[in-house]
Amino acid sequence: MSDKRTVAFHTLGCKLNFSETSTLSRLLETEGFEKKDFEDRADVYVINTCSVTDNADKECRQLVRRIQRKAPESLVVITGCYAQLKPEEIAGIPGVDLVLGAAEKFNIAQHLRELTKGDSARICSCDIEEVSGFNASYSLGDRTRTFLKVQDGCDYTCSFCTIPKARGHSRSDSVSNVVATAHRLAAEGAREIVLTGINLGDFGRDASGRFAAFYDLITALDDVPGIDRYRISSIEPNLLSDDIIRFVSGSRKFMPHFHIPLQSGSNRILGLMRRRYRRELYAERVALIKELMPHCAIGVDVIVGFPTETDADFRETFDFLHSLDVSYLHVFTYSERDDTHALTLKPVVPISVRHERNKTLRNLSFMKLQAFTRAHEGETRPVLFEARTHTSADGPAMMEGYSDNYIKVTTPYRAEWVNQVVDWRL
Repeated sequence: MSDKRTVAFHTLGCKLNFSETSTLSRLLETEGFEKKDFEDRADVYVINTCSVTDNADKECRQLVRRIQRKAPESLVVITGCYAQLKPEEIAGIPGVDLVLGAAEKFNIAQHLRELTKGDSARICSCDIEEVSGFNASYSLGDRTRTFLKVQDGCDYTCSFCTIPKARGHSRSDSVSNVVATAHRLAAEGAREIVLTGINLGDFGRDASGRFAAFYDLITALDDVPGIDRYRISSIEPNLLSDDIIRFVSGSRKFMPHFHIPLQSGSNRILGLMRRRYRRELYAERVALIKELMPHCAIGVDVIVGFPTETDADFRETFDFLHSLDVSYLHVFTYSERDDTHALTLKPVVPISVRHERNKTLRNLSFMKLQAFTRAHEGETRPVLFEARTHTSADGPAMMEGYSDNYIKVTTPYRAEWVNQVVDWRL
């Protein structure tokens, strides 16, 4: 039997969190920890939290209770956005031993050396204004696609969002560091890199004060040998310049796939949200993408039930999305967040109405995705297959992959296709 201490991780939230969890895992493995599945018994459990919605907060508390039932003697560490925003609240959850804020999460190994089960929960956090450094992170080994963090924090003041309070000011890695990491990932066998950040298009000034635009980063990455595919995880419409769109349209490595937050199709609501664009700009971005790349997938974030959103406002959003040539929607039900301007806006939309509007847009998303997929039936497109398998009691093991334009393909498992790009007739 191994005498190593064991650690298990669970990640809530965005791709950026996944990249950071993977980095924390590697840090602890170099300290002698053995990584375990979260469902197994481990000496230490680390939960990397999100706090975009109330559901993420609730899920964190539920996970701690599960650990308490399964392994009450194990150490429980909470980090991530929820930990930065509400450390005292988390420390009060029975079973939590350590709360690590934004400045301390990457010092986890040192904190674990000093931690003993049974002591009162320790909080290691600071005011978010004091957080200024950039910690490079990437996921590796967890899935075929690698999430590479190149930017953190946000200087925007959207009225519904607590991310700037959880992540701090916008800051970035340097182009040279990101390129060096891409070379390293290629040597490790990565085929596809997803560029991630809190406000990715705001990639710019690094810790040394040097400045480079997001366009400079993607043009530099395009020349890295060994990486077949890049994706841009999410980019604000006001930061998605014509130059970026035109570059992606001519690139062999940047996939024809954009994810562009909209949040509302009503200009009145966009103003109350303090978004930095209007729907007309969004429509222009979609039109240019489709003009240059008719086959391009476009995903959209949208929030329903924002305070003061009337039936007319929601109909405006629905009609706008219906008219756009987009591929799928990520629909979020508005959730009240402490210390946000949106809490002062009245009237509040009833929860039942929010859920009904969510259902309506999810139905629209289903139809959009079906139409986009059908439009490409019969085409041959490059598909990168993943290592993960899916089995059922009455069928063979299956594997999944994604085409360049983000159409999911499922087929019986073939080992020789794992992490390979295969020309596939859809």
